[in-house]
Amino acid sequence: MGLVGSLQVVVLVALTSTATGLDIPLEVEQPPTIITYTSGPMVALPFDNKITIRCEARGNPPPEYRWTKDGEDFVPPYVTTDYPDGTFVLHNKGLIAFKGKYRCYASNKLGTAMTEEIELRVPSMPKFPKEFNFPVVVKEGEPIILECNPPEGMAPRQIYWMSSDLEHIEQDERVSMSTDGNLYFSNALQNDSRQDYCCFAHFFKIRTIVQKADMAVVVKSLKPGNESADAGNATQAPPARIPSMLLPSGVQTEKVLLRGENLQLECIPQGYPTPTVKWMKMGDKLPLRTQMNNFGKLLFISSIHESDGGKYMCKAQNSAGEVVHYFNVIVDDPPKWETEPPHSQLTVIGTDVHIKCSVSGKPLPDITWRRNGDVIIDDPGSNKQVFDDTLVLLNARAQDSAVYQCEASNPHGSILANINIMVMNMAPRILTRDFQEYAVVQGEDIVMNCSVFSSPPPNISWAKDETLEIVKAERFLAVDGDLKILSAEKNDRGKYLCVASNTEGNSSITAVLDVKDSTKIVYAPQDLQIISGTTAQLMCQAEVDKSLLGAFEVVWRKDGEEIPLSSEENSRYFMDDGMLQIMSVNLSDQGRYTCIARTILDEDNATALLTVLDVPDAPKNVEILELKSQRNVCLSWVPGSDHNSSVTEFIVEYEESQWEPGRWKELKKVAGNQETAEVALQGHLNYQFRVYAVNVVGPGPPSEPTERYKTPPAAPDKNPENIRIRGHLPHQLDISWEPLLPIEHNAPGLEYKVSYRKLGVEDVWKEHLVQRHSFVVSNTSTFIPFEIKIQSRNSHGWGPDPKVATGYSGEDVPTAAPRDIAVEVINTTLLRVSWTPAPPATVRGHLGGYVVHWLRKRSWLEPNRILDDRKMLFFPGKRTLAIVPGLEPFSEYILTVNVLNKKGNGPNSDPVTFNTPEGAPDPVPILTASNAQKDSILLVWAPPLKTNGILTGYLLQHHLVNETTLEAVVSQETNITGADTTQWQLRGLEEGSLYRFHLRACTRAGCGPPLAQESRTPVTAAYLSPTPAVAPVQSRDGNWLVTEAVNASRSFHVIDGLKPGTVYTVRLMAKRLVDNASIFEDVIQTRDKAKGVLRSNFLTQGWFIGTMCAVALLTLVALMACFVRRNQGGKYAGTPPPSSTQRQDMVSMEKVKERENLHSDAESQGMKDDTFCEFSDSEEKPLKGGSLRSLPGDEALGDSVSRGSLDDYGNVGREFNEDGSFIGEYSGFTHRGSVSEPSAPRPVKA
Repeated sequence: MGLVGSLQVVVLVALTSTATGLDIPLEVEQPPTIITYTSGPMVALPFDNKITIRCEARGNPPPEYRWTKDGEDFVPPYVTTDYPDGTFVLHNKGLIAFKGKYRCYASNKLGTAMTEEIELRVPSMPKFPKEFNFPVVVKEGEPIILECNPPEGMAPRQIYWMSSDLEHIEQDERVSMSTDGNLYFSNALQNDSRQDYCCFAHFFKIRTIVQKADMAVVVKSLKPGNESADAGNATQAPPARIPSMLLPSGVQTEKVLLRGENLQLECIPQGYPTPTVKWMKMGDKLPLRTQMNNFGKLLFISSIHESDGGKYMCKAQNSAGEVVHYFNVIVDDPPKWETEPPHSQLTVIGTDVHIKCSVSGKPLPDITWRRNGDVIIDDPGSNKQVFDDTLVLLNARAQDSAVYQCEASNPHGSILANINIMVMNMAPRILTRDFQEYAVVQGEDIVMNCSVFSSPPPNISWAKDETLEIVKAERFLAVDGDLKILSAEKNDRGKYLCVASNTEGNSSITAVLDVKDSTKIVYAPQDLQIISGTTAQLMCQAEVDKSLLGAFEVVWRKDGEEIPLSSEENSRYFMDDGMLQIMSVNLSDQGRYTCIARTILDEDNATALLTVLDVPDAPKNVEILELKSQRNVCLSWVPGSDHNSSVTEFIVEYEESQWEPGRWKELKKVAGNQETAEVALQGHLNYQFRVYAVNVVGPGPPSEPTERYKTPPAAPDKNPENIRIRGHLPHQLDISWEPLLPIEHNAPGLEYKVSYRKLGVEDVWKEHLVQRHSFVVSNTSTFIPFEIKIQSRNSHGWGPDPKVATGYSGEDVPTAAPRDIAVEVINTTLLRVSWTPAPPATVRGHLGGYVVHWLRKRSWLEPNRILDDRKMLFFPGKRTLAIVPGLEPFSEYILTVNVLNKKGNGPNSDPVTFNTPEGAPDPVPILTASNAQKDSILLVWAPPLKTNGILTGYLLQHHLVNETTLEAVVSQETNITGADTTQWQLRGLEEGSLYRFHLRACTRAGCGPPLAQESRTPVTAAYLSPTPAVAPVQSRDGNWLVTEAVNASRSFHVIDGLKPGTVYTVRLMAKRLVDNASIFEDVIQTRDKAKGVLRSNFLTQGWFIGTMCAVALLTLVALMACFVRRNQGGKYAGTPPPSSTQRQDMVSMEKVKERENLHSDAESQGMKDDTFCEFSDSEEKPLKGGSLRSLPGDEALGDSVSRGSLDDYGNVGREFNEDGSFIGEYSGFTHRGSVSEPSAPRPVKA
């Protein structure tokens, strides 16, 4: 039941007993109480360095100590500081002087406590006395007693009777050793005579064996008439003797033992013949625990009870008579408390105090009473009265407070109890600290202490908020004056008042309670399966009250034991932020892992099962069982542990000692649910087997190998495989095969029978026996088929019938060439070739294919220049047609074809000469628009790099472009007939308009692809102030370079840093912040260092450049008036037109080519690389790929042809030699890449 607001809880606890068991806090004055002491007896061993006798007591004031020895005061020689209080130490030297019984007394002003007697035993080193033993002389049939009389010493002790050669004296019904160590002979025989009977005593604890002096026994034989005689004379059997007891003596023996001890009753008789001994219990049966030892002479009962007491009888009898002996067994008890020792008591003045000392024992113990260690004398006038086992203090007074001792003793020992009696009246004294703070987590129980000492006992009450109004509350309980709150709630926080009162007064303290949030695991570890050798991670996250974070910790336990977390390098356990990592997991890590999140107040835990997967253990008990024959056996085994991962298969391995001893090989695999495997074995081998298991983790260790198993020899089970038939020489047949493995021989003397004959003709088998695994047949015809058989044989017979293989004798190079070579020119670069195959007989081997060779003899552009451009292409297989790509237009070629086999190429066919027609030229590499006037623009270009025929001129198309839709509005064509023309002034244009230009180079076969350019005609504008100029330069790679400003006072401008033999476009531009317009533009080519030949005539001359610069400077002012702010040059794709803000901030070259690719028409767009080798039906259209897009170089085109066009035309494939190399390849095909359109230029600051 909760408490709300100012609800109060009051719990009343009343201590109403007037005399109670006493547990007085040490803060209160009290007499001494013995809390620990050495219990006797103590035995000092010879190798003990020291003996420590302890005595420790508590009391207030602290007690002082004194000792007595054998009833006399004793001052210890050395009091140690290693132990508190009255403990002292005795050193080994001279320890014998300290043997005796000790008592410890602890005293203060309120009384004296004492201990029981502590006996110290100091045994001396055992040894036999020096003595001379006279020989024992007896007549045959008389008894013998050899006394050992072993010395006293530390128990346990073991007695042996041996000879001087340390051979045990044989014991039986006639000869036996008693418990006292003596050796008894019931009757003497002749062979008992010897000179070296030795008694040995072994003391285990002190590791000592002592030996008594040798004793001699002489047994005299009897003459007829019972007279003794020497051993050599005739003897007769001893006369019969009536049994009598050698041990014990007399008729009856009394045996007193303590309950729990072992009972041993012994009867050793003498007589002839040797008597037998029987046991019985008078009036009862022998206990079931009874054992008969020492050949029936010793009765043994362990841990006797009172019911085992009584009269026992032993009877010894032989043919001459019998004798009996009685044992009266008495079972006693030492003194012991019937329930528990009497308790100390606290009582008020004027009451009667009863101290009862309830003890038992047999005989009944005597009780001695002491006060502070002194014996109480029974005085009728005293208030201390003894009634049997009870001491009564009548009308007790304060001076009766003391330590009283009750000691009970009988012949078997004594027990002692100290009883503290405190007689006083005292107001309550609360021993618990005031304002003690308590903390508990919500939902748990809490006990708030209120420890009180008073006399009489106090009434204790609890209240909350310092009020005493009683409220019933089921969750609040009083436990020995403390307040226990069950399932604490948040509103239980606050201050609690404990009030203690009795007739002498009252006292109170305050306790402060805080209720905190419980600790809770929010992310518990999950069950985990992990492979051995990897790292396991177990996560554990908990929520905890913020005020307890300082005392919060996460602890991990495995199977209930805490895991030691160490920072040492060799530790496999690491914990970080609640995560437990186990490095290199092994099978010992498997188990239940418990995460414990705990504070000083509470804890929460969660458990996960970690399962370690490991490779299976080795199978056990691998056995061999023969089946139908000695070469077919069954192996069986017992699987080992699979370590939590089911076995998927068992692998049977074998090892044989003849060919590869020590090397284990796989023989058979069986499923993981099988425990047997049937295996077929080879002959004439000495096997042993082993098995290992495999699971998902991997293979486990192998089993122990079996015993050796030898198989008998036999004929081969198989013939050679992988027969290879080749002809390395034209008139030779080479036969080779894969030989049988050594273990497949099955017997000694292995050899092979090689049989062969020609295929397809009537021929007899020719046979040869060889021991190697190859055979050569010489003087064969070239490339004829054979049938071959190879059969194995050993000393026990032939292998199975062999299979027939076929093959050919050696090849030779072909002797004839293909005939009727015909060519058909498909277009300017593609050719169809056909032929009639050479006769098969002339191939003289396996047909590999055909090789087409062609030679470009001359280009009709330079007919007088003889070329030597040779190429070839291989076409595998049987064929009569091929497509040859990669020809150059307008050229003369010579072509031959030959046949190919594995020996090489045959002779070339008759050469065929053919010409490729003219083709359309490549696009012009550069087209620029400059010198834009209001009605005209100057176009400048460079001739195509490859004309592919005789250049007839150019086709120029210009289109007026609608700047909104970017579509052509008006289109016109201009045929430029001059082949050497590289510039054209286009007139009749509209002022302030955008034009798109397409320029194509043309031959008689047609015009090539166009190159596009755009430019704008200017608008007449008002006066603009003259500005300096710059001269940008663009190379073939499309990159613009800008020089420093042109000096207007000079008539020329020098441009440095150009590459030799390179085509450049040069522009002269006005340097203004509002625009970037071209004043002059032309194309030049720098001189080639090696050739010294100029690409163009006057375009590269220095005087021309200087003149152009001078003209530009003279006309600069006049031309400025022709440019307006909207005036813009040609635009190229890649950069959008700059905004007005950008034009004011930065003058750049980005707009120079911004529309070049954007508005080029579809005919000028490059095709994809993977269609490069396709061809057109019209010679005016080049193959796809002859576009404006530049290739990476010659290699790109060559690769494209070899991988694409050869498969598309003529089913060209690849042929490989036996070593994997390419037999023939298309070689020597080159291509010059066309010049691409300029890429977007980099911005240039003016």
